[in-house]
Amino acid sequence: MGGPLKFSLMVFGLIVFVAAPFFFFGEQLEQLFDGDGAINRLREYDDLAWLFAIGLLISDLAFPIPTTAIMAALGIIYGPVLGGIYASLGAVISGLVGYALCRSLGRPLALKLAGEQGLAQGETLFHDAGGWIVALSRWLPIISEVVACVAGLSKMRFSVFLTALICGAVPLGFAYATIGYLGGDRPVLTLAISAILPFIIWWLVRPLVRRRGS
Repeated sequence: MGGPLKFSLMVFGLIVFVAAPFFFFGEQLEQLFDGDGAINRLREYDDLAWLFAIGLLISDLAFPIPTTAIMAALGIIYGPVLGGIYASLGAVISGLVGYALCRSLGRPLALKLAGEQGLAQGETLFHDAGGWIVALSRWLPIISEVVACVAGLSKMRFSVFLTALICGAVPLGFAYATIGYLGGDRPVLTLAISAILPFIIWWLVRPLVRRRGS
């Protein structure tokens, strides 16, 4: 079995692993945070609601947390600016945790699954196009977590990963916090903002990142 195929199978396995909890616990957690549920859960923690929300966003790596509902609730509680900051912070930390865990602990298992040649394919991919992949994946559920993990396994340069992660996570966090604050339900608009802004921001900052890495 060739390296590219092994790498693809490893990525597919990661997608299945991350998606599995959605089939077992997704409905229960969605009901828990549905409607005013997210707001009520956060308000139970009073002044530490933001910290609890960030913890929930990070735990989305392992559990099917409805992150968009959490981000919208942050906008309702704290307003579009502070709520957007907290939502973005949670999304960034979540990506960093996935990247760090897989980079530090996941390599031995990845080598067994994909082999040296397969991981080399991943390293080449994330060296050449990793910034685009990370930035544009943040608005995709499940895929965003998988991309962060594969970036860590592929030893993507940390400065590039962090910059691309911020480019993707910040528009996402502020978009949903603003939607929550305004009380609107415009998934198409939110989807468009979350998808287009990371592309524009990463396109603008990419030359600077490359220059600093050269």
